[in-house]
Amino acid sequence: MQLDSITILNNFDYFLWPKKSGYTPINTLLYGLILIIAIYAIYKILKKLRVKIDARLAVAVAPFVVWGAALRVMQDAGVVAGYLFVTPGIYVFVFAVVLAVLLAAIFLERKKNIPYFKTLFLAGVLLVAFTLPNLHFVNLDGALLVLAFFLPWPIILFLLKKKWSAENKVVLAMHMFDASATAVSMQFFGYGEQHIVPTYLINLLGPLSFIPIKLIAIVAVLLLIDKFSDDKEFNLYLKLCIGILGAATGTRDFIGLLGLV
Repeated sequence: MQLDSITILNNFDYFLWPKKSGYTPINTLLYGLILIIAIYAIYKILKKLRVKIDARLAVAVAPFVVWGAALRVMQDAGVVAGYLFVTPGIYVFVFAVVLAVLLAAIFLERKKNIPYFKTLFLAGVLLVAFTLPNLHFVNLDGALLVLAFFLPWPIILFLLKKKWSAENKVVLAMHMFDASATAVSMQFFGYGEQHIVPTYLINLLGPLSFIPIKLIAIVAVLLLIDKFSDDKEFNLYLKLCIGILGAATGTRDFIGLLGLV
């Protein structure tokens, strides 16, 4: 069967814009494969640039996570539009910006002796400062409810003290924030879930079940990384990526729940 240009374009649109077509097993698997390849490629780029994977890098990229989440909510609200502001385009766009800023920051570090992570963090904060004023928050009750579900987790993780590594605690906290925002949004405010596996489990067990499900899944992943990854830097890098994914979706859900007018 010969495919015409319209069919090809429709399939391309179906792949790039799941908000229109919905998530399916096919595009979910493709996105997962692309994500794995991208994670490995980015690690190689960071190694080539001689960027150390540590807490300074994690803090430096944190504002970009908030910025990307804000842009995604603005797309939902119709403030901005286009492939670059939905999954997977938003990840590509934000990464391209981070990489460009990182290269400039490394250049400044080598020429002016300004630590790269300070430049990177400042640039991210400025982007957030220019973006957030476009959002008008109205649902403060929703935000307080998310915090009520989330805040026990940092306390519990703190009480674990030395029984678990600091990076594991931070990554798990990010995903519990995501789980709390998702569960509250669906249970109390009528929001829906788009991804296939969470949708199936939530429909089966209820929105609040997403919190223990996420807890079990992320703890299992972190334990597997610790068990099978002997390279300490790559171990930290994988956890950084997992933490970013949780923080990005959690922040997006949290900002979206606050409401836009």
